[in-house]
Amino acid sequence: MATRKTGKKSAVKKPAKKAGAGATLKRASAHAKEVERRNSAQDDVVLDQIRIAATEVHRDITKHTKPDLAFPVRSLKNVSYSSQRGYFEIGRAKKVRTLTVNTVKSFAQTLRMMGLSKELVESNDFATKRDAYYQSKNWEEAKFDEQTESDAVMDDIEALFSIRGTSREQLRFIPDEHGGAVAGRLVVLDPDRETGEVERIDCTRFGSGAYSIPSTVEHLSFETDAKFILAIETGGVFQRLQSHKYWQTADCILVSMAGVPTRATRRFIRKLSDECKLPVYAFVDCDPYGISNIYRTLKVGSGNAAHLSQFFCVPQVRYLGVTPQDIIDYELPTHPLQDVDIKRAKDALKNDPFFQAHKPWRKAIEQLLKLGVRAEQQALAKWGLNYVIDEYLPAKLAQRAQFLP
Repeated sequence: MATRKTGKKSAVKKPAKKAGAGATLKRASAHAKEVERRNSAQDDVVLDQIRIAATEVHRDITKHTKPDLAFPVRSLKNVSYSSQRGYFEIGRAKKVRTLTVNTVKSFAQTLRMMGLSKELVESNDFATKRDAYYQSKNWEEAKFDEQTESDAVMDDIEALFSIRGTSREQLRFIPDEHGGAVAGRLVVLDPDRETGEVERIDCTRFGSGAYSIPSTVEHLSFETDAKFILAIETGGVFQRLQSHKYWQTADCILVSMAGVPTRATRRFIRKLSDECKLPVYAFVDCDPYGISNIYRTLKVGSGNAAHLSQFFCVPQVRYLGVTPQDIIDYELPTHPLQDVDIKRAKDALKNDPFFQAHKPWRKAIEQLLKLGVRAEQQALAKWGLNYVIDEYLPAKLAQRAQFLP
């Protein structure tokens, strides 16, 4: 195998500023105002949906009938996939929550969570998922014992209202964790929501660090002359590419997904790709989890959140690697597939509409099962710490037509 090549580093080339910086800032400010206008309209939709749901429950009670709420079933069994649309779509199966003696607590929790959302929208505030869990401690018998319970109810409400494009963020519930990290040839234009003043955040100027994607990204706009976006699974590989300024020599934008990408990370990549017409390539571990959870979720969504896949997935992303064939071609160190890996791979082949729709992916997963091993991104360090920069990525990017779909 080839070993790392050395050479002089060129001076850092910053993202080129487009002509008329003042005009760019005005456009960013106008974009933020348009987002604010759309948000206000969406707030009205959210409040309308909550009022309708509450009114229907109240009507049933006054008629002395049992009220119920019908939620979409959130699983792969209730998902369809079309390569033309490019993302998972929720099916018609419903689960009905009827007010009975056995369900009175969960029914009350659902209504109280809707009420909290209404308060947050009306006060123009937000709550983290953890905040919402602790808010419930004031709900007497309707309080949640564990956050997993409040998270599940929150997801049910989002699915219930998703028919009109309502997301959890628009219900004013945001995740506790931030999104991924970004470095490279990108300027993020972030307007202050109160003053409208636009902050220009240059992602080449974070030293050894990186820009953190916020929990909501709709108000952001971008300047870039990059050629592509590279979405990376592991923080270690992202840090190596960032510290050696790989984005400079490859003219790209690096995004660390840190495992399964958060909704904010997926939305950021999708928005950046759509608005700046940039291709997206994914670089993840070669194992059933990296393929069928991390990559699949980024590209088409998940069964659990298929009701919003059209907004939070990146259908245009392609799989750069690590592939099962890379294990052979690059003689990578491997680990045996565990029982959980084998089960996950077989489940993907049998039950996942995305993999069933793409023959190249079926062949790749079958090849991985036949090899009986998995390989990490950092296994490429066998050939030198910077082999991934000097050899692997240039070789792969020279054969983009061969990327898995």
